[in-house]
Amino acid sequence: MTQPDVSVVIVSYNTAELTQECLRKLLDSRTPDVSFDVTVVDNASADGSADAIAAAFPEVNLVRLPVNVGWGRAVNRGAVASSGRYLQLLNPDAAPVGHPVAELYTFAAKHPEHGIYTARTLHADGTDDMYCCWGLPTLGGYLGFATGLGTVFAGSPIFNPEGLPGYDRRTVREVPAVSGCAMLIERGLFNRLGGFDPQFFLYSDDIDICTRALTMGARPVVVPDAAVVHVGGASSSSEGQRVKILRGKATYVRRHWSASRAGTALTLLKAGVGLRALAKAALTRASPGRAAQGRAGVDWVAIWRERHVWSAGWPAVDEPRPPHSALPVA
Repeated sequence: MTQPDVSVVIVSYNTAELTQECLRKLLDSRTPDVSFDVTVVDNASADGSADAIAAAFPEVNLVRLPVNVGWGRAVNRGAVASSGRYLQLLNPDAAPVGHPVAELYTFAAKHPEHGIYTARTLHADGTDDMYCCWGLPTLGGYLGFATGLGTVFAGSPIFNPEGLPGYDRRTVREVPAVSGCAMLIERGLFNRLGGFDPQFFLYSDDIDICTRALTMGARPVVVPDAAVVHVGGASSSSEGQRVKILRGKATYVRRHWSASRAGTALTLLKAGVGLRALAKAALTRASPGRAAQGRAGVDWVAIWRERHVWSAGWPAVDEPRPPHSALPVA
């Protein structure tokens, strides 16, 4: 069997309709000059995702997991179940626009020195959602979160350095990190990195792998000719999603920073959540009817109450890493 140029890996979790729509557009985007196969890893969905995908797309390699192992660990399983020269990660809520797999692979073949590539991630109206690439976490960025200035002045590279607000995503640019939403990575690099760190159940796992790749000489890059429309957050509730995001951030700083620097970052994260919780509580007291009707925004008070959970990060996971071919399912 001929090795495909690219293996597309999609992790599905309770996103039956989105995953099928993504697959339809993905398969329709094939071009004669770039070959790719598709592996869907279903994270024990309860909405019939796996059966629906198997019935509608028999040509797709479907990996059914009996438990939800998180995103990065599921990608690792998809990687060892496929054989393409490059791995194309694609979220089920990311609908291909044009021919993103071919565009990314063609660019990578001409510029292999980068190792990691990403498509633009767009709103439905075609504008950038600003989530395709990131700066690495900094204490300055966490200070912006703690004070609220990073939210108020989201367009400032001083208060929101991780967002890379001054970068026009319509131009090619090397960036510190890219989102896993539509990431292309050379398989050899992926294997040398040991794939995604299994400790990250969700969030910051893409920042982590880019951070480690940078030390190996990779130069992540945005390829604007490739694009996907990104719904975002389709598998998570608002408070639950934010708690997971914070757990990912806490895991990242604990893994990559000194104990003192990580401790400062966690203090700033708690301060930022505490500030928002106070504002939320004040709003609830001022407009209890509005809060009761669920229109008062994210419940930061609930997130504050979970601070001991998320500040501890994700628990350690001991399992084989790619390119090992016998990864356990739990």
